[in-house]
Amino acid sequence: MAKAVATINLKGGVGKSTMTAALAEFMAGDFGKRVLLIDLDPQTNLTTMMIGSDQWQALNESGRTLKALFEEALDSKAATFDIEDAIQRNVSPLANLGGIDLLASSLDMIEISEEVAAWQYDEPDSLEPVLVLKRAVDRIRDQYDYILIDCPPNMGIITRNGLMLADAYVIPTIPDVLSTYGIPQIQKRVRMFSDKTGHKIKALGLIITKYRKGTNLHRDTIQRLQNAVLDYDALPAHERELTERPPNVIPVYIPDAIAIASAADYFDWGTLNKRYGGGATVGALNELTSHLMTNVEIYT
Repeated sequence: MAKAVATINLKGGVGKSTMTAALAEFMAGDFGKRVLLIDLDPQTNLTTMMIGSDQWQALNESGRTLKALFEEALDSKAATFDIEDAIQRNVSPLANLGGIDLLASSLDMIEISEEVAAWQYDEPDSLEPVLVLKRAVDRIRDQYDYILIDCPPNMGIITRNGLMLADAYVIPTIPDVLSTYGIPQIQKRVRMFSDKTGHKIKALGLIITKYRKGTNLHRDTIQRLQNAVLDYDALPAHERELTERPPNVIPVYIPDAIAIASAADYFDWGTLNKRYGGGATVGALNELTSHLMTNVEIYT
């Protein structure tokens, strides 16, 4: 059965969607894995990166985005959501790269999330509002090796649907103060959600994005994040029980490269090497992907 990993950060602009797409493409292209991408973010960045804006618009108009899944859950009279029909097969602007499928997002997810949140408010003890995505995806989960879930930049009801499906989560972040400020809040909210639902979710660590090795701020921030883990591990056992363990920093840093920013464009570069700029950047993405897959298998 596929291992599912959610990507989360409360701060926008950290490269969350771009990193999710890159992980999927390297899983498929370099490691031969079957990957399902789930775009829960109403900004639809991941969706348009993988299928382009024209195809997304056609999907949106025909009711084959995840909005339709949540509409069906909210209204018994709504059209039936056919997940097999909604899944976009072998997505990626790279024509020669197969193995990646997509469940697309919609700008209308903003409105639908408010309606699902109201459902949760009306039935605060029910898990039904957070099981919508999982119940749908569990029907086709065996078709994949990995599922990557791009969550909105909040801890709302749609993100909680993603967490209910996920075995683990990662936090892509730029190594600066603003991007890392919300990390404890993410951890706390995920733990609270896990405690309430009984669904265990493993924190796999921080993915450092847009790294500038010549910048003192970036080096100092990474050192601070690493020291926080060391300081926690040095605490007596009874003190460790009183607080959350800070997430590990995954020891592969993705550079702030023009090629990675350009990868957000829907354009056939021909190969992964050209799409992501070659050299050290491609090497880092390959190593990060390998690290993530290994740790998912070990810890979940």
